[in-house]
Amino acid sequence: MVSVREGGAIAKKQLALRDHLWPGLAPFLWDRKAHKGFTTIPKTMPLILRIMDEMTKGAPVSSTYMTLWCSTWDNGFVQVIKPSEMAFASGFGGQRGEHTWAARMKKLEELQFISLKAGKAGPMTHALIHNPHLILRWHHDNKTPGLMEASFNALVALALEVGAMDLFPAPAPPPAPVPPPPSASAAAVAFGTPPVPPVPPAPVAAAAPPPPARPADDGAA
Repeated sequence: MVSVREGGAIAKKQLALRDHLWPGLAPFLWDRKAHKGFTTIPKTMPLILRIMDEMTKGAPVSSTYMTLWCSTWDNGFVQVIKPSEMAFASGFGGQRGEHTWAARMKKLEELQFISLKAGKAGPMTHALIHNPHLILRWHHDNKTPGLMEASFNALVALALEVGAMDLFPAPAPPPAPVPPPPSASAAAVAFGTPPVPPVPPAPVAAAAPPPPARPADDGAA
């Protein structure tokens, strides 16, 4: 797994090699730090899209999903969806373009990749994009038909390589220690019943004083 520090070192080496192989072409490259209008995607996205299309064989949803993702502002939320524009950007044209796009959107929602809410543009005005790593892990654990084991294993390998640990479930916490059973007194307090006061020990009877000493006999009559 690549750490943040290692990732920075790799990026610097790649930049140096790029400028050596193509010197002076940096101004002609797209740089998200210099240009507006960008969104971030996980490095695993190509495999995510492949798995989606395998799960919806015959009705691929990857272009619809990618159009949705690029319509967010890095917050996983598409505020107002315009069906005609989204359908065109997703590759669906003609008279049935919007219908095909809507069917793909419903399929994405059925597979839990997105959630939809109605609004002024119709029943699909707003969309929330769930973390695809978590959704694919859920599908794998539940053996959803269409999810190819080979493709999922490739996703796991790439996620480990790039450090995408959100694909992996957090370890279960250790069980909490079981406290000892409370004493009768503590249990009574816990349940609102005053504890029974302890019984004082019985008093010990004082010993009888010895009899007074008799006077000595001096022989008088």
